[in-house]
Amino acid sequence: MRGRRSLLRATVLALLAGLTGAAVAAPAGAAEPAAGPEWGPCPADVVAPLVALQCTQIPVPLDHGSPDGAQITITVSRLASTKPEKRRGILILNPGGPGGSGLAFANDLVKRGLPASVQDSYDIIGFDTRGVGHSDPVSCGFTTDQDYIGNIPPYAADDAAVLRTAEVAREVAQRCAANDRNGHLRHVTTANVARDMDRIRAALGEEKASFLGFSYGSALGAAYASLFPDRSDRVVLDSNVGDTHLDPDGIRRYALGAEETFGDFARWAADRHGTYGLGATPEEVRQTYLRLAARLDDRPSGGVDGRMFRAATFVGLYGPTLYGSTAAAWQSLLSGDAPPAPAPPASVPPAPVPPAGPSPQDNAYTAFLATTCNDVAWPRDVAVYQRAVAQDRERFPVYGAASANVLPCAFWPYEPAEPPVRVLAEGPANVLIVQNRHDPVTPLRGGELLREKFGDRARLVVENGSGHGVYAGVGDTPCALGVTTSYLVDGTLPPDDVVCR
Repeated sequence: MRGRRSLLRATVLALLAGLTGAAVAAPAGAAEPAAGPEWGPCPADVVAPLVALQCTQIPVPLDHGSPDGAQITITVSRLASTKPEKRRGILILNPGGPGGSGLAFANDLVKRGLPASVQDSYDIIGFDTRGVGHSDPVSCGFTTDQDYIGNIPPYAADDAAVLRTAEVAREVAQRCAANDRNGHLRHVTTANVARDMDRIRAALGEEKASFLGFSYGSALGAAYASLFPDRSDRVVLDSNVGDTHLDPDGIRRYALGAEETFGDFARWAADRHGTYGLGATPEEVRQTYLRLAARLDDRPSGGVDGRMFRAATFVGLYGPTLYGSTAAAWQSLLSGDAPPAPAPPASVPPAPVPPAGPSPQDNAYTAFLATTCNDVAWPRDVAVYQRAVAQDRERFPVYGAASANVLPCAFWPYEPAEPPVRVLAEGPANVLIVQNRHDPVTPLRGGELLREKFGDRARLVVENGSGHGVYAGVGDTPCALGVTTSYLVDGTLPPDDVVCR
């Protein structure tokens, strides 16, 4: 029983770690180094069995406002095109997070079916963003025995539960400050990562950079296209947070996404009522969820309480391939047993780190918090979160009282160094926004918001799918797959928004 509980907790923790006025760009001349980098073997823990990756390190300023000051290194990988006659340039990747390692992400995309035409058209560039993995990793000193259970706060049944979460969040923020011995933490921001990307572009001798980003990667890509519109080539933003940063509204939209996507799982489970016994109709499945969550709030089963059950169910909505394990977990809890853990979704890759650095969980949590808390000022009054939780508990019963709860950003020791990057509507029409109709983490509304902000620079492709992640084999998405591939390879931006049937 304890082993199952630990496995469930570890899986949920890992997944919850990786979920998201214009800033002033560094002077153009400062991003042009004298010589190109030397490529060599990647670090030993970067596992890419399907592709021939090379790696290098590129120095960037710790503070882009002081380009001649302290430097850090960004570790970069390359999957080189083998068709020079078809090569267009570079395609920079980001898998999301913030906090996900991108060094082996090209391998993950190839495994998921990245078309050969895209591989031929670009040198595909992955990198660990500043503060992550092999790029001067940051650490708050998180351990596995603490009450902080991930970067989506726990479900709060009442105001007192919000206060308890706030106590944990305050301690986490203090711990992060105490562990920030080299002063790097405050410089981990989306704007700075976008500037690092432009340093990568320049170091590789390219006039422009194309970009493919998922989840939080959509915010990073939006920031790059806004800070460096004339240096951005073809930009694809998949599963969108709705802006260049995560703020309280962005995280509260997780509740909207969970509510919209839960219906897909409920219909799936109702069709298999004879197997799992969760309800013969979608509404019966919903009532089973609410009753089981309430029961676990009062009487945990094998140590799995209502908070953990709701978090595991939220993870189970990441894609239809997880529905079976999610239904089986419910079935075990209904019978009084602790459930096995669901398998992690393919769209959330692991975040490897150097053996001597912080643990993967510590580094992922820390990078998420540093980016999210540094990008924008968060409300510091706990009563603001109590009101939001009460509102969203009624509006979004599946997960609203979790995503509206308080994060350590409310007690973060550093004020934002600059305003978040403003989405720039003036510039080339080179942004393709790709979105599933139902997505538990980044709902369709996020894609719509980003489309509105980019205006005529962007087109929105809505795939009639369910889950987190659209392009390159994440789901059965022939329409979005074709539109996105045509854009990356041929530069064919649809004349209007596309709604896939």
